[in-house]
Amino acid sequence: MELKKIKKEIRRKLEKYGEESPYRFNPDEKKVDLILTGLAQRKEEFGFAYCPCRVPSGDKKEDRRIICPCAHHKEEIAKDGICLCGLFIRKE
Repeated sequence: MELKKIKKEIRRKLEKYGEESPYRFNPDEKKVDLILTGLAQRKEEFGFAYCPCRVPSGDKKEDRRIICPCAHHKEEIAKDGICLCGLFIRKE
């Protein structure tokens, strides 16, 4: 699949997630675009949109926790107002 298409698909999925959660994309569109590009590259390479700021271990069961939105983002946003990679922030 073409990288541009993958990126568009990921954006659509994560925008929907944002609509249904207390989170939204970072207002810095350049940062969002960079992160979405990283997610698309990872999906192309590994088959999953692993968070670009985390390193896949190769253990598929363990690595499920770092598929965006990763298992860590809620705690990070609660603590810092933004997730580690900077894609999601609180809606407030």
